[in-house]
Amino acid sequence: MMGLGMMIGAGVFLGVGSSIYVSGPGGVILTFTLNGMIALFTAMSYAELSSAIPKAGGAYNFARVGFGKGTSFLAGWMEWFASSVAGSMYSLTFSIYVLRYFEQLGVLGWLPFSMNIAVKISAVVIALFFIFINYRGASETGKIGAFFTMGQTLFLIFIGLIGVLVAVRDPSRFQNFSPFLPYGWSKLLVTMGFTYVAFEGYEVIAQAGDETIEPKRNLPKAMLLSVFIATMTYILVAFATVVAVKAGMPGIEGAPWEWVGSFKEEGFGEAISRLIPMGNILLTIAVIFASTSALNATIYSATRACYALGRDHMLPPVFARISHARKTPYVAILLTGFILIVVATILPTTDVASSASIMFLFLFFMVNVCVIRIRRNMGDELSYGYVMPFFPFFPVIAICAQVLLALWLVHMSVIAWAIAPLWVLFGILIYQTYSKTRVKAGEHDILVFEEESAPEGDEYRIMVACANPDSAVGLVRSTYKLCGAKEARVELLHMIPVPEQVPLSDAHQYMLDGKEAMVEVMLYLAPLFPVSTTIRYGRNVARGIVSAVREKRIDMLIMGYTGRTRSSLFRLGSTIDPVIERAATNIVLFKDSTNQTFERILVPVGGQKGVFSLEIACILAEEGGTITAFHVDRGKRKFDLERFLNEQKPLFKGSRLELKKKLALSDDVAASIVVESSGHDLIVMGISEMPAISRVARTPISELVAKSCPKPLVLVKPRAGMRFFFSRFT
Repeated sequence: MMGLGMMIGAGVFLGVGSSIYVSGPGGVILTFTLNGMIALFTAMSYAELSSAIPKAGGAYNFARVGFGKGTSFLAGWMEWFASSVAGSMYSLTFSIYVLRYFEQLGVLGWLPFSMNIAVKISAVVIALFFIFINYRGASETGKIGAFFTMGQTLFLIFIGLIGVLVAVRDPSRFQNFSPFLPYGWSKLLVTMGFTYVAFEGYEVIAQAGDETIEPKRNLPKAMLLSVFIATMTYILVAFATVVAVKAGMPGIEGAPWEWVGSFKEEGFGEAISRLIPMGNILLTIAVIFASTSALNATIYSATRACYALGRDHMLPPVFARISHARKTPYVAILLTGFILIVVATILPTTDVASSASIMFLFLFFMVNVCVIRIRRNMGDELSYGYVMPFFPFFPVIAICAQVLLALWLVHMSVIAWAIAPLWVLFGILIYQTYSKTRVKAGEHDILVFEEESAPEGDEYRIMVACANPDSAVGLVRSTYKLCGAKEARVELLHMIPVPEQVPLSDAHQYMLDGKEAMVEVMLYLAPLFPVSTTIRYGRNVARGIVSAVREKRIDMLIMGYTGRTRSSLFRLGSTIDPVIERAATNIVLFKDSTNQTFERILVPVGGQKGVFSLEIACILAEEGGTITAFHVDRGKRKFDLERFLNEQKPLFKGSRLELKKKLALSDDVAASIVVESSGHDLIVMGISEMPAISRVARTPISELVAKSCPKPLVLVKPRAGMRFFFSRFT
């Protein structure tokens, strides 16, 4: 009911008439239909994230988990303002329609000021009333909101059905849809952007995570159902508005749709007053139900966003103060009320609606990006109650549509495009000067425990992940060779895994082994190369490594690999698998191949990974050693080994290494590699990549070799071009 109440409010009453005026009779139907589809796609993103992160704050929490503190502050900052401005729009809607009815009755002649001022005063009064209702508590807020929402929804559905019945009985009214799009498709984008605020009610549902029974199940259901019901209601009401009048009726001049559109924001009211008996009074009652329930929901949503910012010290903690008597965030309610009233009294109605729409478009764009990033980076950490189908097509479509609608809104309101960026810039200033140094650690954050940096430079950057002294020291010889060949600087990283049942503040109890490992490695490498160290902690080691690689713009990541996995769910290990998939860098894994010398190296080749494997083999091989390029032909297609090696000759220029080649014919590639390895000291091969569904039927070649070959092994994955580029932003 809260989600529906926030949707079925000013959007339909103000938006229908304005949409007909801007895009025509068919445009208003398409506006609500297409916006409903886009809203459903974004609601799926909200539903998935809310089921995994059911906590007050909504988009603020999603951005915190997906992108970190800075982005989450902006999300909460925009969410607070967007919901507050939407509340201003709903209070104005209430005031416009109620005073319009009283004016038609002729009982406002005593007013000592203009109707415009009366609208503003009435909007402030109704806003103050619902600010008080929200202060009373979530229970009262929900009960009153549900009552008003049920009334408004049933009434609007009734209007829509009356419109359908009238059109069926009088088919001439269908002529009102001709021409269908008199001003072209471009005007449709304007009206979609203007009315998009009418679909943002599912956002308020995400704010109720702390106060919902069984949130993992109930939040997604509420979001998806509310969008579906609202969209169908809007389409019915838009249809009824277009067919409400017909040519020849008293006072109707020109095309009926032009007459309705000429009233702009009040067009819906004028049309419905002609459609049903006692239309004005019934419409006024519907507006009272709709605008007040929406106002109630937006105040609730905005205050929870403000509360979340104060709770995490993004804003002063006073913002999160809770009333001892009512258990509500009363300071956040007062600040939200201040923004709501100021916007309602200063800005024109159209600019208020456009400002709310553009802020929600910004916010929903961010949430759709978050759902992609969180599923990609944390899908194995979170417990989902709902997972959207056909991922990531729906959020990608929504992202493209929201960017287009936001850009097109400039044709409706230039003021909105001035207010929204200014609010965002103001938020960035607050974050940089206040929030950045005061924010509390989040449950999913990766935090820095200690960090020592060498002087910055443009050198090739190699990161060594140190887990314990034994494995870390074993990596020194190989790291030394790789760093020397690349003239690199070294970044030593240790991630402290903090169990779920242990507070993050107790992470220092788990750091001893990692710190000892880093000290051991530094003793060998610091005299020869610039060395930086960082100790970080969090719930997930793999995500910590990936974030460090991205943050420090690492060119090569070196890790140790035991050759064993504790679970059949992982290919190479619960830490290594996600790192291989997500880290946008060259990766080198050493298995039983540390602190040794290698004179005979076998390199299975057959593609791009073979190039990188040869490069690593050339660096690790002892001077005067032999490298054998080995290819197993399954008989399906010929691989030109001779040509491949000719293209790689620059790798061997200036070295005394001997390059050999060998071909084998077999259906079992892994077994052939294991057999051939008997005459070599080391195998260097690329990590096989295949879709997860394919791995159910067969195990990748690199994993088979890693598990069955007794020889030292180096597995490599080169940085992928476009995938690397996009991973910098996702």
